[in-house]
Amino acid sequence: MRQKRSAAAAERPVAAVPTARDVAAAVLVRVTREGAYAAAALNAELARYPQLDPRERSLATELVYGPLRTQGALLERLNELASRGVAGGDALVTVHLLVAAYQVLLLDRIPAFAAVDAAVTALRAARGSRVAGFANALLRRLAQGPRLDLTVAVWTSAPGWLRQRLEQAVSREEAFALLGAGSGGDPDRGLSGGERSVRLTRHAQVPDWLEAAPPGRVAPSARRVSRGGDLRGRPGWQSGAFVIQEEGSQVVAHAVGARPGERILDACAGHGQKASLLAEQVGETGELWVADLHPAKLDALASEFARLGLAPPHAAALDWTAGSGSVPGGFDRVLVDAPCTGVGTLRHRPEITLRLQPEDPARLGALAVRIVRRVATRLRPGGRLVFAVCSVLPEECERVVAEVGDLLQPEPFDAPLLAEGLAAGQASLRLLPLRHGTDGYFIASFRRPE
Repeated sequence: MRQKRSAAAAERPVAAVPTARDVAAAVLVRVTREGAYAAAALNAELARYPQLDPRERSLATELVYGPLRTQGALLERLNELASRGVAGGDALVTVHLLVAAYQVLLLDRIPAFAAVDAAVTALRAARGSRVAGFANALLRRLAQGPRLDLTVAVWTSAPGWLRQRLEQAVSREEAFALLGAGSGGDPDRGLSGGERSVRLTRHAQVPDWLEAAPPGRVAPSARRVSRGGDLRGRPGWQSGAFVIQEEGSQVVAHAVGARPGERILDACAGHGQKASLLAEQVGETGELWVADLHPAKLDALASEFARLGLAPPHAAALDWTAGSGSVPGGFDRVLVDAPCTGVGTLRHRPEITLRLQPEDPARLGALAVRIVRRVATRLRPGGRLVFAVCSVLPEECERVVAEVGDLLQPEPFDAPLLAEGLAAGQASLRLLPLRHGTDGYFIASFRRPE
């Protein structure tokens, strides 16, 4: 049976080995039309062409993330030259114009005439000569004007309300970094450069390429590796030597302070990166439960535990706002990594800025309160709850802490990594890109009164 092709795939130029521009355009159309996450869409597209040259893969990554981070500034410049504007109509046309504009206004590695010709050729094949002629005239006029400053373009492309709230929550410098406009947006290397983190697992032989990788700044088992390529194809993946996990996410799991033999609940476990670290910490004598709203994520978690050679945890698919399902009580510690806006991850997931609305932080903060209040009933008296979000906005952070104060008592972290260093004597912590080298997180520690 033939599978139905996506709209993006149907309009992709037919080529044995596509160009970086072809790959980027296909990904950006999926992000625009289908609401796909850029990282997942890019990985899937690159996986279709294993023969693609590493330089082309790197450029494709650049041409996905660069236009996403600077879309607002690029559209403003394009709209100045197009009487009817360029957004809101044909997504494929808009994507090709954005990719070309990014190359012309912000990249030095590709001559402007080559970027324009590539866009015009692609649009002629996909939409005909009339659209190609429009694109040719527009982009050539664009190339004759002044270039953009990368940092300014990233900053001004974010919604004004979001820039304001980030600045109010953290310093201006950290707000820039969260958006990828600070050290994460070095003009000399574009916006796809930098590193990502993996976590070394216990009892597995570390492959040579990770032995030589620099350590993380705040998590003990973190290693920093190049962003290029799919790490699942590297030595050690199949044997479970490492987990692809952002360093701040590793700190969140460490913040729970799980000890051998304890009963632990990861209430919003997702794909299981944090849960696998908790499983290592409680060991064979401990008991781990995981829960999530989405059964598919729990299936992925089970596969991840099998890859790592870990015993499968008890699992429950449930909506915490509706009840506790089959999850028992009496846990020593629970982790609530709650649903949130994800603004702490914007430097890696710039497409979030295209979808967020001003009311979303308060709405998701209220959802987190409901989840925390329900999950708190699963704790034993005197047990610990760690709340975390990949956000830095007060509506999703301090306000949640205040709203659960009648049930839970803020208590300094008792996990060694935090109690003896990152947050000594504190009951909450913000992780930030410039200060800690991580994405943005808020973590809070509570105890259930006896």
